[in-house]
Amino acid sequence: MVKKTFPEAMARIYYRVYVCRLCKSKMRADPAKVKLGKVKCRKCGSHALRPKKRPLA
Repeated sequence: MVKKTFPEAMARIYYRVYVCRLCKSKMRADPAKVKLGKVKCRKCGSHALRPKKRPLA
């Protein structure tokens, strides 16, 4: 049986969270700034970021 997740929890875990493609560290940032390339990874300095993947269910 699949457990229902609350919208507040989904927003807290996935909203504005990005993952560095090189060192896999997570950070919270503004999507417009990420798209423009103004946000860089705190750990390695890379500009290659992707949104955190959400589960299918």
